[in-house]
Amino acid sequence: MKLMKFAAIAVTGIALLTGTAHAADKPVVGLVMKSLANEFFQNMLEGAKMHEKQRGDYELRAVGMQNETDFESQINAVENFITQGVDAIVIAPADSRAMVRPLKKAMAAGIVVINFDVSLDAEAKKQQGVELAFVGPDNRGGAKLAGDALGKKLGAGAKVVIIEGNPGADNANERRLGFEASVAEYKMNLLDSRTAHWETEEANAVFSTMLTAHPDLQGVMAANDSMAIGVVKALESAGRKDITVVGFDNIPAVGPMISDGRMLATVDQFGQQMAANSIDLALDIIAGGPKLTGWVKTPIELVTKK
Repeated sequence: MKLMKFAAIAVTGIALLTGTAHAADKPVVGLVMKSLANEFFQNMLEGAKMHEKQRGDYELRAVGMQNETDFESQINAVENFITQGVDAIVIAPADSRAMVRPLKKAMAAGIVVINFDVSLDAEAKKQQGVELAFVGPDNRGGAKLAGDALGKKLGAGAKVVIIEGNPGADNANERRLGFEASVAEYKMNLLDSRTAHWETEEANAVFSTMLTAHPDLQGVMAANDSMAIGVVKALESAGRKDITVVGFDNIPAVGPMISDGRMLATVDQFGQQMAANSIDLALDIIAGGPKLTGWVKTPIELVTKK
């Protein structure tokens, strides 16, 4: 296990966000992200574009999904990058199993592949005979940091719920397990756990239903900040200020919510730097550096009002 310290064409269903002509003297890196409706990935894209400009020695072609369940877009993006003959694909998979097969095809074509942010499924990789390192945070540990903050505030017996991410994504599963570990350690009472597929409006609807079913609810653990925002909106609509919310991602939009108490905490996984550093790793390999193995661990940090 390694610890990374951070320094600082349209096609069906996807958008080519930057990069046009293939510069013969520069390697081309295809960046595949999740939904750009999510502020976390908007910031990630800005960080990648800034990184391209600062380095100046590679060409970036970045693709984002239309929404958090638009899995087919990522498959199409990888297929298109293979056709374009890019030198590397750096991908945050929306579905940890579905993306293994197309990435295997990319690797067979001689393309360097870096899996970051969301780990590909270990069993799916084994079945496909794929060996690929993961560059990213401890999602379970990060969720437990947020869950522990909630447990410390509410105490034993507190009635809580979890709003989960996409069921097919490894980070969604890991964050749920992290929250559940906090529930067990602080002896909280988990009333319900449902997915809102990382989306704000879906989280608003899902949590509104939970709130009706459990009016004595005391706390909410949301697996990302987009869903936490949906929860906060539902609480505001219901006129409830007595329920504590934690999230994950530390997107700028939740800063004011933490400052004024609408959220207790979130977890920063330094998304703006994550893609940039993953691109550095890809370029190192293209230049003849060693192949990555295992887990290249990236930092996380609990963020509270303090």
